[in-house]
Amino acid sequence: MSERTSDSQKLGYMSKFFIIFGGQAFSLFGSRLVQFALVWWLTKTSGSASVLAFASIMAILPQVLFGPFAGTLVDRWDRRIVLMVSDGFIALTVVGLALLYMQGTVEIWHIYTVMFIRSLGGAFQWPAMQASTTMMVSKKHLSRVSGLNQAIQGLANIIAPPLGALLLELLPLQIILAIDVSTAILAIGPLLFIQIPQPIHIEASVESSSTVLTDLRDGLRYLWNWKGVMMIVVMGMVINLLLNPAFSLTPILVTNHFGGDVLEFAWLQSALGIGMVLGGFVLGVWGGFKRRIKTAMLALILTGISITIIGVAPKNAFLVAMGAMFSVGFTNSIANGSFFAVLQASVPSKMQGRIFTLLASGSMSMSPLGLMIAGPVIHLLLYDL
Repeated sequence: MSERTSDSQKLGYMSKFFIIFGGQAFSLFGSRLVQFALVWWLTKTSGSASVLAFASIMAILPQVLFGPFAGTLVDRWDRRIVLMVSDGFIALTVVGLALLYMQGTVEIWHIYTVMFIRSLGGAFQWPAMQASTTMMVSKKHLSRVSGLNQAIQGLANIIAPPLGALLLELLPLQIILAIDVSTAILAIGPLLFIQIPQPIHIEASVESSSTVLTDLRDGLRYLWNWKGVMMIVVMGMVINLLLNPAFSLTPILVTNHFGGDVLEFAWLQSALGIGMVLGGFVLGVWGGFKRRIKTAMLALILTGISITIIGVAPKNAFLVAMGAMFSVGFTNSIANGSFFAVLQASVPSKMQGRIFTLLASGSMSMSPLGLMIAGPVIHLLLYDL
């Protein structure tokens, strides 16, 4: 299938795409459920902002360090195989952690390791799915599919936290981990039977002289010459420097500021998810302004206002924080969906793996620094002053 796949040909792939998309949605649900359970386990085990901050660093570092190389390899490899292997790799990691829980030998560093490995698998899985979407969905539907994707992520955020809170009260953690393995199998299953069209590759004589580093350099040059996107990357770096630590330390906000427990944490996460679902639904139906970047920037401004409200909410205003978290999910869903629709429509299919991961790595590169600063600062404010 060439890079110039016609819309009529892509219409034939739409039903197959949604089968794959459905499997990935189940996998996302399982991952969010496990993520909630592990974060709360760390919160109750340590009660430390520094521990949560370091766990978040472990979940981000692979995306920053290896993401660009992973995206370059995705552009070279069969994206269907990449999706299968990455989902399977992540599932095996969870199996190993479940065995440790069964033996009662789990330590905090085990959670760090699992988060690092899961993030490494995600560094391949995410760009492979984004690039595959472009090959199977016509350009006029990309904004709507992006909106649907945001809605699915929001739905996972709605269901996973309260269900995770309930299951943590009823079941041992290894059983919750097994749910993630089951959903990974649902994601891999359709890929055994459905082919994903690949972009046209350069001639073998030329390809043999091309290296991963050469492809990566071409991607960097492509981005450097796209000044508008470079400005967005810089904005993303600043946003992640300031906001990623705040969201990573939300459990501490719940327990130490609002005086809540696992249910309050779950409701806060669900409010975010409900907002994401409605935001994705609105974008899926509306499609955004004619200039998609205008839609993304307006939604981003509203996201910032909502986050500020959470930050200034007093201790007795948990419902205000929930409402603002809902707004964060709603506006962020529209911003992300619009932005990725711009990229999917503009970037050549054969370069999308490396471009998507370069953008993600660049925007997230400041997050570890923010987390390294935030963890000790929060600990100082809570316990030493």
